[in-house]
Amino acid sequence: MRHELIPNLRYADAARAIDFLCDAFGFTRHAVFADDENPAIIHHAQLLWEDRMIMLSSVLDSPFVHGGRITTVAQAGGATMSLYLIVADVDAHADRARAAGAEIFLEPVDQDYGGRGYSARDFEGNVWSFGSYDPWAAA
Repeated sequence: MRHELIPNLRYADAARAIDFLCDAFGFTRHAVFADDENPAIIHHAQLLWEDRMIMLSSVLDSPFVHGGRITTVAQAGGATMSLYLIVADVDAHADRARAAGAEIFLEPVDQDYGGRGYSARDFEGNVWSFGSYDPWAAA
């Protein structure tokens, strides 16, 4: 299934974010467009988790950033959104994330509304939740 809504994140260290998100959360690289002169600057990257995509970039000055008032978690002083990803084995996913350096701030737990889930921060403080609860499934 192709998803039309694609989260777009901004990282101070986008090159490290790509490595972290792949190692900790299981994303894979779909496309990475680094600067020709400075490969640490990521103009645009697309990462996949099964059939889902996120996009990210380095902190760059652009009309889009100014117009959208887009900032990093550090610049904002805290996360302004969180991302949720459905995973089959929540505990194994949490173990992988923890081993790769993710800060697990809510350990895996069965949820009252169904499924099991946990929440973590990546190394720049973006908030991620992972769970077996599928809001698309029939109630």
